[in-house]
Amino acid sequence: MDILLIGGLWLDGSAWDDVVPALEQLGHRPVAVTLPGQGDGSTSATLDDQVAAVLAAVDAVPERPMVVGHSAACTLAWLVADARPARVARVALIGGFPSADGARYADFFPVENGVMPFPGWGPFEGPDAADLDEQARQAIAAAAHPVPEAVAKGVVRLRDERRYDVPVTLVCPEFTPAQAQEWINAGDLPELAKAKHLDFVDIDSGHWPMFTRPVELAQLLATVATVATTA
Repeated sequence: MDILLIGGLWLDGSAWDDVVPALEQLGHRPVAVTLPGQGDGSTSATLDDQVAAVLAAVDAVPERPMVVGHSAACTLAWLVADARPARVARVALIGGFPSADGARYADFFPVENGVMPFPGWGPFEGPDAADLDEQARQAIAAAAHPVPEAVAKGVVRLRDERRYDVPVTLVCPEFTPAQAQEWINAGDLPELAKAKHLDFVDIDSGHWPMFTRPVELAQLLATVATVATTA
């Protein structure tokens, strides 16, 4: 199966370097997408540009792919499902949730000179980064790309309710499936509450399992993809 991999804030396609070969060995065709403004040298990219880049990747494969979003890019994956509900076989969301229509995409940290730089590890201390050693932290921070302001502050626009027909798998790293279900029940995740086909899978990791559990993550995604092809 074609599997499109979208990293979250500050990450480019190289974030999946250890996941891609593991997925290939399991018989899948992974494509790690480098988003405009996160690795292509652009500081003026917009959220629409990022959506367009993933849509181009969806349209470039012959069969319906599984679209994998990580962290903030869970919303990006959901925007793609909204734009191509008949072309996306499944959405897998790692460590994040799709924002609702009208919300800011990822307006989480200060913007400096038109970009939102990686804020350091302070905001992520605790379960998010507990499994990252100092070497990993330094490597991730050194490779981080400042996110253009027009991406971070872009407004989410969802237009096609057929997105709720697209099966969704929520991969739970630093939180549990039970916690995620509680948040849905409490009304905190309205887009997931309306999804008609939602399941949960757990992975024992922090917020960045592509770095700390790449083979396990690949095996998990391969299993999810197999379900998608037989559904």
